[in-house]
Amino acid sequence: MRIFRTAVVGCGKVGATHAECFEKIGNAKLSAVCDIDAERAAAFGTKFSVPTYTDIAAMIREQKIDAVSVCTPHPLHAAQIITAAENGAHVISEKPLAASLKDCDAAIAACKNAGVKLGVVSQRRFYPPFRRMDEAIKAGKIGRPIAATLEVMGWRSAEYYQMDPWRGKWIEEGGGVMINQTPHQLDLLLSVMGDIDELYGYWDNFNHPEVEIEDSAMAIIRFKSGAIANIFLSNSQKPGLWGKLHIHGQNGASVGAQIEGGSSFISGVTAKVEPPFNDIWTIPGEEAKLADWKTEDAAFTEAHDPMRYYHELQLRDFLDAIENGREPLVNGEAGRKTVELITAVYRSQRERKPIKFPLNSADDADFDGRLSYPLYSRTRRNDN
Repeated sequence: MRIFRTAVVGCGKVGATHAECFEKIGNAKLSAVCDIDAERAAAFGTKFSVPTYTDIAAMIREQKIDAVSVCTPHPLHAAQIITAAENGAHVISEKPLAASLKDCDAAIAACKNAGVKLGVVSQRRFYPPFRRMDEAIKAGKIGRPIAATLEVMGWRSAEYYQMDPWRGKWIEEGGGVMINQTPHQLDLLLSVMGDIDELYGYWDNFNHPEVEIEDSAMAIIRFKSGAIANIFLSNSQKPGLWGKLHIHGQNGASVGAQIEGGSSFISGVTAKVEPPFNDIWTIPGEEAKLADWKTEDAAFTEAHDPMRYYHELQLRDFLDAIENGREPLVNGEAGRKTVELITAVYRSQRERKPIKFPLNSADDADFDGRLSYPLYSRTRRNDN
């Protein structure tokens, strides 16, 4: 069995999750960590008994690193992915792949040119309730998916944004609820519904005056298949309600799951989460399975650490993809599609019109207006 020498870039909360997972995976050896803050890297390295670096390229060369986890703030991902790829390391990036399409394209191109794998963390794809949905849809049990709803109604407090200096700022975070809290759920939607044809969206900041970024977003989507969807993503429901994905089929059957109970967890901080569970299932002959599945999923969540267990499954998948020369479950192109959806919402508000897909990354100047475009509600309030 090949043993992969792995490294973590970004010695923060989610970086610790990746490091702990690599320590548990039999064919992985955590071999180094890297952070621009030398003191933080040193403390992290002491905790995990590995060498520390502030230079990604030097770390890869000197420690002969095979695979790197990028766990830094979103706008930094692309440059670090490119550096890792150019030095011969495979890369898996925390969500989102990048804060802009231009950066996504640069990261994907660098990995292709270097012949290395690129993966994007979306560990909720491994949740049992979602896997049931995915398998049922692929098996044709609901016919062609014709409609979907995605609701993520969470909460983030002022204290949350004070946890790290990069939170809540356009330049340092790249965006709000769409970029940070909901790329996972958007990835789930896209993975079962396919490519988008057109989107009309809005975003705003309703009750977080202490930050620059959006706390809410809504969009209506038409997919290339002809299916439709609406999404509502928010950090404005105190103390957090749920995250739910429901898919409705041409034969009248529906499947769905509550992916989050309350607010999305914070990696390295949240101690306990509500078990995800299937909350809608009307496939003929299978309706009675819901109660048994809910009991089964609750017991499974109680027996595992969901903050790390599903990350570990995805890191195992990524290393297996390298070993067997296949694409990881969530590759760079899938990561780009999530950023494309998010970008379309920003552009739709900026231009006040539906946005056709695919989007051109060359239009990413000024983060699609995020850095200078006034929030609609703030402009309205100032006018009154």
